[in-house]
Amino acid sequence: MTAVIEVRGLRMRYAAYEAVRGIDLQVMRGEVFAFLGPNGAGKTTTVEILEGHRQRTGGSVTVLGQDPGRGGPSWRARIGVVLQESEPERDLTAAECLHLYAGYYPNPRDVGETLALVGLADQAGSIASRLSGGQRRRLDLALALIGNPELLFLDEPTTGFDPSARRAAWDLISGLRALGVTVFLTTHYMDEAEHLADRVAVIAEGRVVAQGTPATLGGRQHSAAEIRFRLPPGTAAGDLPEPVRCALADADGDRMLVRAGSVTPVLGPLIRWAEARGSDLADLDVRRPGLEDIYLSLTQTTDGRR
Repeated sequence: MTAVIEVRGLRMRYAAYEAVRGIDLQVMRGEVFAFLGPNGAGKTTTVEILEGHRQRTGGSVTVLGQDPGRGGPSWRARIGVVLQESEPERDLTAAECLHLYAGYYPNPRDVGETLALVGLADQAGSIASRLSGGQRRRLDLALALIGNPELLFLDEPTTGFDPSARRAAWDLISGLRALGVTVFLTTHYMDEAEHLADRVAVIAEGRVVAQGTPATLGGRQHSAAEIRFRLPPGTAAGDLPEPVRCALADADGDRMLVRAGSVTPVLGPLIRWAEARGSDLADLDVRRPGLEDIYLSLTQTTDGRR
């Protein structure tokens, strides 16, 4: 695979404040790459540099083989951008908006095909400013795709969506892989990053603190599992089998919390113990830390603030 974005030692300083402090990134062609971080971490500044909207103060950046700070019209025609907030052409229909934007590109996509791709074929003749919030967000994506980009920047693409609209948008973004489009995604929804991203990078206080797949970020795959359950009536924590007692992390009344690197050696004896007593393990839940848990751990500052 070839790299679409390569960043080495990127820095951005505003007077005495250094917003981006020497980060490295690499995004491969055809992948969905999620860039996560709290407000003020340097995420927006980094993305604006990659898009060519802001000049960096240090480091090297290559996007689609060029320095974005020097990218001309031919380079810009190869990228698409969906901002967190935008305003459609108020008096134009959805189709007219796409025809207008298509005129800015040397090799635009077909308007009808693009409307169908984002699920707006039935709204082609609707005035853009009268579309619903979800439909307008789809139009934003269509406007970003009309130029037939190789690289698409998505900034919080599903903010304000209801659950069903978010799922539809996820399907659409996932489908961009089939078009060969590389997606650089910023989002505050951890489930969105986990569902969509091939790889994830987390930025905090101007530095990239972790990179990896959603399953391995921050050593997530090695994190201890948590097993929670209620003791059956008439039993106490001391009655539990030895492997469970040894892994017991907390007991609050009849509520038990067990932590274990490997689940089977603990869960197996627990279930057999309950079966031997003809009892049920109420509220049994087994889980490893989710992406959100890992993200919060990675972005927690040294003084305990998040």
